[in-house]
Amino acid sequence: MEKPESRVVLDIDLGILADNFNRISQAVSPLGVIVVLKANAYGLGMREVARALAGAGAAAIATAELDEALEAVEFGLPVIILGTVLPEELEPALAAGVRIPVAGLEEARKISSAALALGTTAKCHLVVDTGMGRVGIRLNDAPGMIPQIASLPGIELEGMYSHFPTAYIGGDENTSAQIEAFRELAAGLADRGIHIPWLHMANSDAINNFEEACRAPFTHVRTGINLYGSFDIVGNRRLHLRPVLTMRARLAQVRTLPAGSSIGYGRTFRCPCDMRVGTVAAGYADGLPLALSNRGSLLIRGRACPVLGRVSMDYTTVALDQVPGAEAGDEVICVGGEDAGANSVETWANLKGTHPYEVICSIGSRVQRKYLMRR
Repeated sequence: MEKPESRVVLDIDLGILADNFNRISQAVSPLGVIVVLKANAYGLGMREVARALAGAGAAAIATAELDEALEAVEFGLPVIILGTVLPEELEPALAAGVRIPVAGLEEARKISSAALALGTTAKCHLVVDTGMGRVGIRLNDAPGMIPQIASLPGIELEGMYSHFPTAYIGGDENTSAQIEAFRELAAGLADRGIHIPWLHMANSDAINNFEEACRAPFTHVRTGINLYGSFDIVGNRRLHLRPVLTMRARLAQVRTLPAGSSIGYGRTFRCPCDMRVGTVAAGYADGLPLALSNRGSLLIRGRACPVLGRVSMDYTTVALDQVPGAEAGDEVICVGGEDAGANSVETWANLKGTHPYEVICSIGSRVQRKYLMRR
């Protein structure tokens, strides 16, 4: 007997994903596009997403740590670890040909030693801290430190990059200052004979808000959230992208509750009259934000049905006033899709008081991922 579909399914349209990539690529041409697939492609599945984007023409794949990088190398693209590598990660990363981040002189010396011990050359991307304050070579130290790094044996400086803390704010002066500082650093290094082939700074936010980070001397941009048709909840949206994700569940039960009945933990909702309600077989373990409680809605038969009471781990209760014919087994669109009235990832982010990245990464591991090619 064929196993039934899971109660909660996340449809991931790889055709729309490829189309979004192409739109981003056209917007930043002739720069190459590095696709950021950290955290298992934001929880959507590294293998399937990487295969689709490699076929669409991605210049490279960026990850956050070694296991992700080792999974990505099979797709034949350069793979860059962003941030840092731990000492024990160096040898396996070098053996696999992964691009290594260089966040300081001591790290560079360890990379050099590991590369020489393996009889290989480490292709490295310098991490310059122009204002993020998280990791990297401090901007003031970079003009003196980078020539020392460049002179180390076994190291090839393939790239240099930095990151923005506030590129989602259009016209942000700090972001503009970061871009100018990075340009001046690259020009100063070139004057000293240190020519670094890959220069990348723009993330999804900067692609939408700071076009100067998407043209020479930069050679590449990095994008993650925009691939899925999502944006930061503030800032410009100069890219016309479509949502890749649709999370759907099912109505588990339909009942009529008498006036005065309470619903859910904490009894935060009481029926003001006899009400027809539906129990949806999805909850916060699947990624529905607790903030939907008594505030959000889910889509049934194309109509928005308000959430009643507190979202629980496995179930969510909704009012069925808008869909009197609803019955157990009906499909429920939780988030995504292009139907009128559908919740966007950004809608959930606003309700939750967070950003779209967290919403996508919070989709539960028990949710079945299905890959489509609809375009």
